[in-house]
Amino acid sequence: MSVTYRFHEAPQFRVLSERQIKMVYQATLECLQRTGVNVHNATARALLADAGAHVDGIRVWIPPHIIQDAIASNPRSFTLWGRPSGQTRAQESRHRLQIVPDRTYFGAGPTCTYFIDPHTGERRRSRRGDPALAALVCDALDHMDYVMGLGLIHDVPPQLSPVYEFAEMVANTAKPVLPWAYSVDNVSDIYDIGLAVAGSEEALRARPFFALFATFQSPLVQTDEDVANAFWAAEHGIPVVFVGGGTAGTTAPVTGAAALVISLAGALTSLAIVQLKVRGAAVCIGGIPQAMDMRTGRPSYGAPEMSLYSAAVADVTRYLDLPFMGTAGASASKVLDLQAAIESTFQVVISGLSGATLIHDVGFLDCAEIGSLESLIMNDEIISMARWLMRGIEISDDTLALDLIDRVGPAGEFASRKETARLCRTEVWNPHLMDRQTWASWEAQGSLTMKERIKGRLERILSSHKPPDLPDDAAEKIEAVLQAAEARLASAKGT
Repeated sequence: MSVTYRFHEAPQFRVLSERQIKMVYQATLECLQRTGVNVHNATARALLADAGAHVDGIRVWIPPHIIQDAIASNPRSFTLWGRPSGQTRAQESRHRLQIVPDRTYFGAGPTCTYFIDPHTGERRRSRRGDPALAALVCDALDHMDYVMGLGLIHDVPPQLSPVYEFAEMVANTAKPVLPWAYSVDNVSDIYDIGLAVAGSEEALRARPFFALFATFQSPLVQTDEDVANAFWAAEHGIPVVFVGGGTAGTTAPVTGAAALVISLAGALTSLAIVQLKVRGAAVCIGGIPQAMDMRTGRPSYGAPEMSLYSAAVADVTRYLDLPFMGTAGASASKVLDLQAAIESTFQVVISGLSGATLIHDVGFLDCAEIGSLESLIMNDEIISMARWLMRGIEISDDTLALDLIDRVGPAGEFASRKETARLCRTEVWNPHLMDRQTWASWEAQGSLTMKERIKGRLERILSSHKPPDLPDDAAEKIEAVLQAAEARLASAKGT
């Protein structure tokens, strides 16, 4: 009987045993029932009270059945699509993301205060045009699956920064986009931009190409604005990604186990609130539990604890059959150096092997203070290597190659065989940036360092890559949304 396993058994990284997973989950349920959560949104408090929670002022004690029902009502899987571009449906569908546990996608992060200027190399405040550059680079890179803006625009009215950011991103990538928002007005404007691209509410609901990125606060706080934003998105058929997480030693107890409880309590509360508002709404929960560096008072963004804790949360969400957003490709280093490469590689490998669904913050430096396009380029190569590892080894009659080994025999060679030519590209990873040349060949081609090769690739992308065009009239409609938002803000200031 022949043995044929066509599907790879991918290697996996697990932190928690099944017993530990159950202990963390049960502790989270007890925390929500025993300690409760501050919920600042009145509608959410009313929904929780009607479902059986005890409410006293803004404090809400949540019984386990509310969380369990929310987990049961959340879709086991949902889809984010490539944005409409006038191409065929098949071309647009190549950027489709199936949001389900153990399918892993990488993307940039949001809201960095500073940006590394790709032309001068200076660290400066993020400004208009930076999210467009981030989207363009993500669009060109094979292993960036979705787009976030990598910068908080400072040269527009701050209340409208998320709206301008989304407008720039959708114009410069065909990949799914994760915008964020300060207010319901922001979410409404982002939705109107989505309508300008999709063409109709029906088309956008059927094939959403963006999901709202919302946050919860630690320890155990749901803000009025984030909940209201999530409600508005869910009511209009837009998926919601709810992310937060405690910092061990400050916004969570210093132990890793307690940081998991704080992070999960916030995420599961977010899920429950949205499901009570719109049962069956598509929600991905996330967490960035991390440790505090007690010497500096800053979160240890590049330290192993964040990868360890995120992988542990992924263990729990897999047990609950929920998609999870984690973090990787970030560093505490101020520049793209060896520290950035080491921290980014460690995070990408651990997060990828953990099976997190959406992995964001690729391209962050200085503990999420700086967005770097060069870091995106470097991490794309790291992710490519990690994905080769994540796919495992195919074991089949074809790949075991016993007939070929028998034909060649002892002391033979395989380089000239047709099977080698047929399979070499699928069996051996080939780099974009890593150097494998001889010393003489490396010298002949300019003795370029990795940093120089990264910079060269970035320059080529910025000078030559063209994302698919927006649909007809979409650019004009987007500009009209921005002008209307500016007018609304000016009117509000005048009253």
